[in-house]
Amino acid sequence: MTNAPACTALAPIDVAGNRLTLLSDGPERLEALIALIDGAEESLRILYYIWEDDDAGRAVRDALLRAAGRGVQVSMLVDGFGSAYASEEFFRPLVDAAARFCRFVPRWGRRYLLRNHQKLALADGCRVLIGGFNIGNDYFGTIESGGWRDLGLEVSGPSVNCLVAYFDALFRWAESDDLSIRKLRRMLSQHSTRDGALHWLFGGPTRRLSPWARSVKADMMGAKRLDMVMAYFAPSRAMLRRILTVARRGQARIVNAGKSDIQATIGAARNFHGRLLRRGAEVYEYQATKLHSKLIVVDDVVHIGSANFDMRSFYLNLEMMLRVEDKSFADQMRRFVDGEIADSAQITLEAHRARRTWIRRLYWALSYFVIATADYNLSRRLNFGKRKLGL
Repeated sequence: MTNAPACTALAPIDVAGNRLTLLSDGPERLEALIALIDGAEESLRILYYIWEDDDAGRAVRDALLRAAGRGVQVSMLVDGFGSAYASEEFFRPLVDAAARFCRFVPRWGRRYLLRNHQKLALADGCRVLIGGFNIGNDYFGTIESGGWRDLGLEVSGPSVNCLVAYFDALFRWAESDDLSIRKLRRMLSQHSTRDGALHWLFGGPTRRLSPWARSVKADMMGAKRLDMVMAYFAPSRAMLRRILTVARRGQARIVNAGKSDIQATIGAARNFHGRLLRRGAEVYEYQATKLHSKLIVVDDVVHIGSANFDMRSFYLNLEMMLRVEDKSFADQMRRFVDGEIADSAQITLEAHRARRTWIRRLYWALSYFVIATADYNLSRRLNFGKRKLGL
C-alpha cells in the first residue's frame, strides 16, 4: 500500500454519442452537482437516499432554490428513512418556492423497510449525475479529511432522456395513496433500458434478482476478467459462484472496505475471503478512508451506480445502475481500480489464515447473518409474506 492516496483523475470519454465523466474525489462531485443545478434551464429532477442538514446539504438545497427562483421546474424525491434527519423545515423553502417535494414511503408500516437507495440529479432531461454518493459533508470531503471514498459519474447525451419518464413514474407512485408493490416492480422493469451501449437498469422489491443484478450475473458468464470495488460485499451463493468461476477462468480482483461506518459489513465481507483466495481471486481492503464506492468491471462492460453487492441491493432496495459496454471505458475504469488497489492492503491466503481465529470466524459468520440473512428475510417477509422466493 502506498503512503499517500493514488491519483485517479481520468479524462472524460465518449461512448455512443454520450460524454461520460468520472468524479472520484469528494470536492469535485459537489462542484459538479452545483454546476449541473446552476446550469439547468428548464427542469431538475433530484433523487437521493440520504440528505443531511449540514453545510453540503444546505449548499445543494440553496442551489435548487436559485434554480426555482429563475423559473426552473424542480422535482425532488428523498427517502423517508435515509433522510429522516433533514426536517420538513429544512425542505420548506423549496416547497415555498413551488418545487415538487416528496418523501419515499415516509411512514411506519409493512413497507417501511423498503429503501429508495438511488442517487440521481437530472438536468433538462439531457445531463445526469449518478453514483453511490448521498448529499452530506462526508460524501464531498477529501480522503485526507476522512470523507467517504465514493464515485460519481456525469453522463450527457441522448441516452439520458429515458430517465425523465422513469423519475416521473416513480414520483407519482411515491405520492399516491395506492403504494402497490406489484405496480412498483412492474414500473422498475418497464423502465429498465437494454438497447445500445448504455443500459439504464433499476432494481427494487422482487422475488427474483433485480434487473441490474441479472445483468451483472449474465455478464460474468463466460467472462475472463472481473474487477470489483464494493463497499458492502455480502453476496448470495449463486453470485459468489459466478465470481469464483471467473477467478478460475482468468482474473478476479475484489476491493472491499477496510474502514466503514458499519463494522459488521467488513466482517460480512471477510466471511468470503477464504473461498475467494483459495480459488485464485485477488482480495484487497481499501485503507485510505471509508469506502462507499459501487463499481464492477466485467471484461469490456462497466456497471456503476448505487447498488452494493449484497442481498438487500439484489432483491429489496430501489437501485439504479448504468451498464456501459465499451472497451475504452472499461480499460479506463480498470486504471481507476489500479489506483484504488494502490491505496489498499492485499489480503493473502497466509494473512487470512493468520487472522482467522475461531472468535473472528464466529464474528464474520454472525456479521453475514445480520447483514445478509436476518435483514433480508425480515424485509422480504414484511413485503411479500411467507411465500418462498426461490433463491
